Amino acid sequence: MAVEIERKFLVTGEFPRTGEVEMVQGYLCKDLDRTVRVRLEGDRAVLTIKGQTVGISRPEFEYEIPPEDARELLGMAVGPLVEKTRYYHATGAHTWEIDVFKGENTGLVVAEIELSSENEAFEKPAWLGVEVSEDRRYSNSALSVTPYTNW
Repeated sequence: MAVEIERKFLVTGEFPRTGEVEMVQGYLCKDLDRTVRVRLEGDRAVLTIKGQTVGISRPEFEYEIPPEDARELLGMAVGPLVEKTRYYHATGAHTWEIDVFKGENTGLVVAEIELSSENEAFEKPAWLGVEVSEDRRYSNSALSVTPYTNW
């Protein structure tokens, strides 16, 4: 089984804007036990199924799909779409994914790092702020229900 182990932090300073990719995503199913997401990532499209989160880990299955299918599936999304620009920045042995949100989530900037274990050590760049890994308000599926600008 594929497992996603992810830590998430607010971004408080200037960060490197490298590897820019525009993203739009929507949710076909979102409840406590599972989410089904469709995402356009530049020219690429993926369908992702995630299981229930325990701590900072959860089952995750991701499949590349044709972009035309993704556009149609986005039309079936439950609730508003989430739009963001993602930047990638390598630090040590890891790559940070920094998301600058748009639309009703404008003003929110978060950085995520995927790990191979919950206790894995990693370098923290100077632009990282407080950790929000276990604050579900910052999950993309929650942001599609209650956008950041409505908090």
